[in-house]
Amino acid sequence: MAIESLTAREAIHLREKTLWWMIYETCARPRELLQADIEHLDLVERSCRVQSRRSGNGSGRLAEATVHWGPMTDQLLPWLLRDRTQGPVFVTHRRPRAGKFVGCGDLCPHTGLARLSYDQARYLLDSETAVDGLGTGWRLHHLRDSGLAHLAASGIDVDELMSKARHSRPGQLRRYVMPSESKLVEL
Repeated sequence: MAIESLTAREAIHLREKTLWWMIYETCARPRELLQADIEHLDLVERSCRVQSRRSGNGSGRLAEATVHWGPMTDQLLPWLLRDRTQGPVFVTHRRPRAGKFVGCGDLCPHTGLARLSYDQARYLLDSETAVDGLGTGWRLHHLRDSGLAHLAASGIDVDELMSKARHSRPGQLRRYVMPSESKLVEL
């Protein structure tokens, strides 16, 4: 798989490998995972509580959801966290420059590093996968889409796929479910 070959590169930092696998295995929206704090993780159950705007409640309000990751995230996450017990899961490599406002919830109390932003995460993935210059690489959401498409191809039940995607209607899953030739003939 493409994500395996991408994350096998030694030049890719542990933070990016962990984020990319976590998006792929949880099928969570990238912004949800980037907003996650260490306190939201359950390493034993391999799960994370996230705040979701689109949970099927139709109100646009934040709702809590739990996402579950697989074996690759399970391997990488303890190495990423080390002995940090609070603050953002994914942080930058440098402290914020003097004069830059960063909310206290977006700073790691152990290291003083700021939460990794969506734009920074998007740039890191794009720069590693671009074929024709910046802007031609993968998008973070492609990892979520790939995870859902692979689950659908594995024959996972529609209700389970809806639960993993956190979609409220089966029709929203169409882009992940590719009908087989035999199904097309039946139609």
